[in-house]
Amino acid sequence: MLDAAAIANDTSFMLSRIQFAANISFHILFPTINIALCWILLFFKVRYNQTQDESWLRVYRFWVRIFALTFAIGVVSGITMSFQFGTNWPGYMETVGNIAGPLLGYEVLTAFFLEASFLSIMLFGMDRVSNRVHTLATVLVSFGTTLSAFWILSLDSWMQTPAGFEMIDDVAHVTSWLEVIFNPSMPYRLMHMLLASGLTSAFLICGISAYRLIKGDNKKSVKQALNFSVLLAAILIPIQIFVGDLHGLNTFKHQPAKVAAMEGVWETNSGVPLLLFAIPDEEKRENSFEVKVPHVASLILTHDAQGEIQGLNDFIDEHPPVAPVFFSFRIMIGIGVLMLLFSWFASYQFVIKKQYPTWLLKTGIAMTFSGWLATLAGWYVTEIGRQPYLVSGILRTKDAVTTTPPEDIALSLTLYAVIYGFLLIAYIRTLFVMANRAVALEQATPIENTENSDKNFTAEKQLGEK
Repeated sequence: MLDAAAIANDTSFMLSRIQFAANISFHILFPTINIALCWILLFFKVRYNQTQDESWLRVYRFWVRIFALTFAIGVVSGITMSFQFGTNWPGYMETVGNIAGPLLGYEVLTAFFLEASFLSIMLFGMDRVSNRVHTLATVLVSFGTTLSAFWILSLDSWMQTPAGFEMIDDVAHVTSWLEVIFNPSMPYRLMHMLLASGLTSAFLICGISAYRLIKGDNKKSVKQALNFSVLLAAILIPIQIFVGDLHGLNTFKHQPAKVAAMEGVWETNSGVPLLLFAIPDEEKRENSFEVKVPHVASLILTHDAQGEIQGLNDFIDEHPPVAPVFFSFRIMIGIGVLMLLFSWFASYQFVIKKQYPTWLLKTGIAMTFSGWLATLAGWYVTEIGRQPYLVSGILRTKDAVTTTPPEDIALSLTLYAVIYGFLLIAYIRTLFVMANRAVALEQATPIENTENSDKNFTAEKQLGEK
């Protein structure tokens, strides 16, 4: 029988994992929007500068407030998440702090300060500085968000495929910062995340704009935002599929156990089928209820229908839990297919035919947060797929966990869950409250669909300032 200390350690380990998973799941929702939304805002602003069409400025003013709200929640949740490196995972910083610490510091010094410094100009400076300075502020904030993603994904990628270091007395020391930053998986992971952010923002704009149209807000600016969002999604989806394939090939090369879990492959074999659905059974080390397409998994991963794929049984205790990785991967792919079908059909209807059928608008509203679901599923594949390691091949997750009593972790986990649940509901509600206020303004001072209105625009500016 296990003694009380061993049971407490196992409980602390599990609770710490759940707490960090809950924290990062909540936090990632907001940077996923803002990384791309700031560049979309820059596009709106540049279009206004080029055309002097006030409708583009209306779109900018509405969405810059959502950007600021999202930025604020992302910052708060990011700070609390970083505390857990010390409270729940002290072994992480003790072992790889020489690498993780500077990369996190670079993110704050070069990216966060840049975003925070110029965000106020984006929000409040439009009528107080020149148009050129305001546009420059939007450029700098956009660059800052991307730079922030660069540093964070450099660290996360290094944890997946570590390079440019040596271990001295069980502590990682840098031998080449270039190899640390541009580790083998970093370029693929960065591009995959940037595109995911673009899709998340596109569907958020699509959903909120469709909601405004359904509620009777027929301004030209709303339709411009809607048309732009579905076109952006239609363009980004094929690129994401291509980059995702490259990312998968990179993972197959450097993390074969993760790919085996993604594909549900237990025995090393050639001509491996693609499993559309299955139920992995880790006790029996086999799958049940397989729905498969012969040879396709080998064709995708090796570009040879008879190519060999290593199975999970080759890794024994060195592979991740199979079911979470297997199903998360299929959820991500499934949502991606839905995004593709919707964006292409909606682009045809909205942009080419100039028609906005109610059923299609309601579908767009239903998919408002589809980018969140796909991103979370993808991150679960990435992070759970790295297990049992916190840093692949260097530091096992269990070796980095705290010795804090499990009851203390349970208390903090409960507080996190309650606060994050409240904030998430409040955030989503606020988005639709803002949309409803814009609708109410339209109904109070209606305008024709294709005309600009200085009166309406002035009213919107005043509403935004309030």
